[in-house]
Amino acid sequence: MDHERDDMTESTLRTVGVLGTGIMGSAMARNLVRAGHTVRVWNRTRAKAEPLAADGAQVVGTPVEAVRDADVVLTMLYDGGTVREVMREAAPAARPGAAWVQSTTAGLEAVGELAALAREHGLLFYDAPVLGTKQPAEAGQLTVLAAGPAEGRDAVAPVFDAVGARTVWTGEDSAAATATRLKLVANSWVIAATAATGEALSLAKALGVDPQGFFDLIAGGPLDMGYLHAKAGLILDGRLTPPSFAVTTAEKDARLIVEAGERHGVRLDVAAASAERFARAAAQGHADEDMAAAYFASFDDKAAERSDRP
Repeated sequence: MDHERDDMTESTLRTVGVLGTGIMGSAMARNLVRAGHTVRVWNRTRAKAEPLAADGAQVVGTPVEAVRDADVVLTMLYDGGTVREVMREAAPAARPGAAWVQSTTAGLEAVGELAALAREHGLLFYDAPVLGTKQPAEAGQLTVLAAGPAEGRDAVAPVFDAVGARTVWTGEDSAAATATRLKLVANSWVIAATAATGEALSLAKALGVDPQGFFDLIAGGPLDMGYLHAKAGLILDGRLTPPSFAVTTAEKDARLIVEAGERHGVRLDVAAASAERFARAAAQGHADEDMAAAYFASFDDKAAERSDRP
């Protein structure tokens, strides 16, 4: 079921506590403010949250301050373990019955643990990862994948409408992590396409093939895709910072995908190899660059240090 964006009215405005103001969290917080919501933001490194004050968000010093009296708590942190640590501190201060929108890409086991933490503190838990990177996040054009109880959806719908163009509901049992399951499947495709783009360009360089010749060859056919051109352009033009989706985060997601496959009896060789490519690129100094920088993992450290692009 898709939920379309509505105009904000007084009855749909919320007080939202946002925990995590990285690439995605900061963009989501800005869109929440623009939609008229009262937004309190916290980040472990406060300097990353401070710019949001100019947009109208209240920057606070602790997770407890961010969630106190909030209608909705939104977590957009690094991984499930970080969310668990932060919410163990914050949840006791949250209003019983408040909605917790968990948008961090976390593992399946972590989602179940977070749902249990929510129940312990009387919070309505929503498994709600998002599809999209920096640009759609800034434009409020994310796709929200959501699972959670029907009785609280009126509370979270205005929040989803502010940050996304579309909400896809996958079920009512958030502990089953149906939204996260779908997100991991989608991310497996994103990671595979990114790795394939980097390898095609690195092979072209090694064989003395002009990348444009490759693009011309597949143009307009079933092998052509916008994502290939987007990621290849970042590599070819040296536009890897600021990242839309960082190498370190991509490695984390790739390992979550491999783990999910292993838990369900599926061997995911491409995802496993991609995780190693991201790790090598990070070790070469590309950790905070766009995930397309996995391209450099095809070369030895010396070549990587020369920024050896096609």
